[in-house]
Amino acid sequence: AGCASNKIQENMTYDFGPAVVTAAAPLQGAAPASAPPNIAALVVMDFTGPSALENERMFYRLAYADALQARTYAHARWANEPLQMLTQRVKARLAQSGMKVLSATDASTGVPLLRVEVDDFVHAFSGVSQSEGQITLRASLFNDHRLLDQRTFTRTTPAPSADAPGGARALAASTDAVASDILAWLATVDTRKR
Repeated sequence: AGCASNKIQENMTYDFGPAVVTAAAPLQGAAPASAPPNIAALVVMDFTGPSALENERMFYRLAYADALQARTYAHARWANEPLQMLTQRVKARLAQSGMKVLSATDASTGVPLLRVEVDDFVHAFSGVSQSEGQITLRASLFNDHRLLDQRTFTRTTPAPSADAPGGARALAASTDAVASDILAWLATVDTRKR
């Protein structure tokens, strides 16, 4: 899939495409994906994760051959570091819901803070022609240095093709679904001081 062939291939650059409001299924028992009534504003920290996600390389994994080996596509890359792309996409989704989204550098006393650590972001092949975009991340919500809640989110979206373009589309769809999951989760968290 990511191997170089005898033909000269053009290098391709991918991003998540335009941010659109998705109709991903909300978490069971969660409110619809609109601004949580209990959170008018939220500080969203830059996402953190493995150092492999701090560059533009597109990773894939052949789970059917060697699940322990992360490989990179020879002629495809992300337009930006995946951690930055994930941060911006989730911020955009939260803002689209009507929430005021702030950065760590904004003056924001008493505003809840969201930290996200990405555990996995990969185009995974379960077979030679079957693959999916997999994302796993852990979100923690704080208010005045007090942990309010923490949740792990995983989304897997089948890729439309077993190549870099298919992986990029599947990872973009998984990212949008996770962003909707985070929004639905935030609607369930009690941010009041106890």
